[in-house]
Amino acid sequence: MAKNTPQSPAPTPQTHLIIKGAREHNLKNVSLTIPKRTLTVITGVSGSGKSSLAFDTIYAEGQRRYVESLSAYARQFLELNNKPDVDRIDGLAPAIAIEQKTTSKNPRSTVGTITEIYDYLRLLYANAGVAHCPNHPDVVITAQTIQQMVDHVLAWPSGTKLMVMAPVVRGRKGEYVKERQHWQALGYTRAEINGELVELSDPLKLTKNEKHDISLVIDRLVLKEGTDNGIATRLADSLATALKLSEGLVEVVQMDSKSPEGRKLFSEKHSCPICGHSTQLEPRLFSFNSPFGACQTCDGLGEVIFFNPDLIVPDESLTLNQGAIHAWREKAGREGFQLSKGGAYYLKALSRHYGFSLDTPYVKLPSTVKDMLIHGSGSDRIEFKFEGGKSTFSTKKPFDGVLDILRRRWEESTNPYAREDLNRYRSAKPCEACNGARLNPSAMVVTVGQKNVHQYTSMSISSALKFTEHLQTSLTGSAEKIATPILREINARLGFLNHVGLNYLSLERTAGTLSGGEAQRIRLASQIGSGLTGVLYVLDEPSIGLHQRDNTRLLETLTKLRDLDNTVLVVEHDEDAIRMADYVIDMGPLAGVNGGEMIAAGNVDNIINEPRSITGQYLSGKRAINVPSKRRPVSERQITVHNAQGNNLQNLTVSFPVGVLTCVTGVSGSGKSTLVMDTLHHALAARLNGNKEQPAKHSKITGLEHIDKLVNIDQSPIGRTPRSNPATYTGIYGPIRDWYAALPESKARGYGPGRFSFNVKGGRCEACEGDGVIKVEMHFLPDVYVQCEVCHGKRFNRETLEVLFKGKSIADVLDMTVADAYDFFSGVPRLAKQLKTLSDVGLGYIKLGQSATTLSGGEAQRVKLAKELTKIATGRTLYILDEPTTGLHFADIDQLLKVLHRLVDAGNTMVIIEHNLDVIKTADWLVDIGPEGGSGGGELVAEGTPEQVAKVKTSHTGQYLIPLLKAKPVITEDKPKKPAKAKKAA
Repeated sequence: MAKNTPQSPAPTPQTHLIIKGAREHNLKNVSLTIPKRTLTVITGVSGSGKSSLAFDTIYAEGQRRYVESLSAYARQFLELNNKPDVDRIDGLAPAIAIEQKTTSKNPRSTVGTITEIYDYLRLLYANAGVAHCPNHPDVVITAQTIQQMVDHVLAWPSGTKLMVMAPVVRGRKGEYVKERQHWQALGYTRAEINGELVELSDPLKLTKNEKHDISLVIDRLVLKEGTDNGIATRLADSLATALKLSEGLVEVVQMDSKSPEGRKLFSEKHSCPICGHSTQLEPRLFSFNSPFGACQTCDGLGEVIFFNPDLIVPDESLTLNQGAIHAWREKAGREGFQLSKGGAYYLKALSRHYGFSLDTPYVKLPSTVKDMLIHGSGSDRIEFKFEGGKSTFSTKKPFDGVLDILRRRWEESTNPYAREDLNRYRSAKPCEACNGARLNPSAMVVTVGQKNVHQYTSMSISSALKFTEHLQTSLTGSAEKIATPILREINARLGFLNHVGLNYLSLERTAGTLSGGEAQRIRLASQIGSGLTGVLYVLDEPSIGLHQRDNTRLLETLTKLRDLDNTVLVVEHDEDAIRMADYVIDMGPLAGVNGGEMIAAGNVDNIINEPRSITGQYLSGKRAINVPSKRRPVSERQITVHNAQGNNLQNLTVSFPVGVLTCVTGVSGSGKSTLVMDTLHHALAARLNGNKEQPAKHSKITGLEHIDKLVNIDQSPIGRTPRSNPATYTGIYGPIRDWYAALPESKARGYGPGRFSFNVKGGRCEACEGDGVIKVEMHFLPDVYVQCEVCHGKRFNRETLEVLFKGKSIADVLDMTVADAYDFFSGVPRLAKQLKTLSDVGLGYIKLGQSATTLSGGEAQRVKLAKELTKIATGRTLYILDEPTTGLHFADIDQLLKVLHRLVDAGNTMVIIEHNLDVIKTADWLVDIGPEGGSGGGELVAEGTPEQVAKVKTSHTGQYLIPLLKAKPVITEDKPKKPAKAKKAA
């Protein structure tokens, strides 16, 4: 239940966060108060100033004040933020930001290491683990004291005849003549040699080159009842003598027993009594980042990089002369390729020797020839002829094979460009030594509850939680005492991860494969586990990547964070989050220069009752994204993925209709990304774009004849430097420079298009090299960027700025918004068309020269869409989008859908992974994966139109669609396809 928002008395720094005069980015002198110890949602259209207020003002100032409170010595190691443009902020608590940014790309970073659960697991296995010998899995390795050995032997029945022996030679070659004489000199008379009891004085000759086992008989005794008969003391002395002679091993044999159970081998070291394998249980043994625990083959990465034959020969329909071997081809004309000179040297000789033609398609070559080309000729010696100018020579030698030649070039090359070129033919595969477990054999044979550490980390978080909960009740004795506090910490962290909707992840999942939403929720779970109070938490759209079903649990987590007496500030567009918030701030009214104002603040009713609030209009139902009046017909043309088995996919065969918009849906972790991105995208990217990423396991993909181009439009930045901007990315800047170069003034001065580039010498300001600002390094303080005193931020030199069109210089154009530039160039059709496309995707407010690094993920994605819209439509392009609604307001989604449908109307095919119901309900076709996440998913729950999927009771997506589909569209196909049954692995 939400807390009541304080209404009176007047806000004070003790009860409220008070912001006065915030002007960061597009904020227009915003002043507001935010009640403390509440869940406050900041909403508004994309670009309205939400993040500028929450992160760049409130969080930035909180972080800056904390860092400034530290010593000058400490500050030099921390990243220092500039003071935000705000008059004052009162009542500011220590601030923690939990952003969408993905976690480390380090392949050694996993969910387990990020959450510190793996650190506790290492402690658990080092202190409560049961070690086994990797060579003898049934043998438990334990270090025993003499007292423990005595207690074990005395537990045998009274009257048992015993023989205590010291195994002095175990599986070693030799005659051991001198050694037997030495043992006799020590007073020992008998020994068991190769399983036979003999006198040491017997003239027994051992074969020198055979392995032998020799155990000295130290003592013989009979167990008697009672504790004061001296047997225990005598046994202890005999065991100590044997241990000293055989370096920590002793064998006690029941003389009347011939079964294996009648012989007991003891070790006072942590080593296998049979083979001597030693395992010292300590936390570093279970660390794949330590040389003591990591697999020696892959250095703890779990995978090895290899030259992949499928990337070396990506298109088997080509002949060798056409460059079928990708590494041995060169450009021929504008479009084609041919065999390179280096490749010809090898292949001409091989074709002569083995009698095959270089004009035969690679796919039709005999398998023996293909194997020879890739792996080499073995012992066959080939005559290679070299012809250079007037001289020729020949040599006979085996052919190493393309793999070995490329591998050798990689190892010998120090040129980064050459290595980058070779890297195109390399892929990662699981390490065969550790099977992807990352650890060495000694670590893999230590178990807790019959599971080793890899088996534990490969379980889903929900399964791992059940397993540790069971462990807490099943452990006994010292193991229980040691493990209980460790398991308590592990269970708490697993519980938090489970509660924020990450139950489907495994602890071994690498950080680089996590989405921004998953990474954010991991950090959120960690913060709940920290138990901090009185903190200001700032979150950036935590609901991204979550199915509607999982959203409820997330919102419960946010309220739990608030109930710890924290202030939770969330930038969010999710309707459920807005409705359950204690306090809502709506920014707007529009984006960019048309936004930056606080439109309304208070409870949801306050937002709904504000006429200027676009958010309020969607919440009240006055504006809505409607179900389409009709859907596109689904034809027989399909792209089909057959038998997909990547990650949790259950031998799935799924078809994507061509020429329509398909949404792939399902709960978090059900297998959507594995199917679309890891399987469909990677396979097509390798086929069409020469991409080197290995697709997930599947048998084949059919229907590729229906497409000739693949485009993945994601939310990654359009550039990583301030020099990259919307004008340069979309290609608009080229025609703008051409236009300015064609002006009479430019022609009179001899200026070409390069004169109007800020990236090359000539027209740019050389004082700042076209940046417009100059970086000043400040020790112990943030670096300061000051406007260039020469060009005053214009980027260009005075002569270039003197060329004007309609009174505006090239610098003035870069400073225009897209909408202003459209009006300015309305008389230039080529430019007007491209600028209108940017307006059509809702980006009329951004500036043409705005740095790419300042664009949000949603803005970057729409810039990419605008670029696609300007291209000539072939009608044969497959567009793949992974959650395009991330960071988008209701109004932005409405705008985005119009653009997406425009691309599909041109005959293209679109496949979208999405949780947003407004997008799902407007799709032509749905593919619903599930029914659950992780091991409970990976099946085809339903496929068909949204109306058909809504009828499938096992579909979680379908059940949420039912209330949204009241206005039923006209289905234009004659006979709707029935949802196919999920195909399970045999």
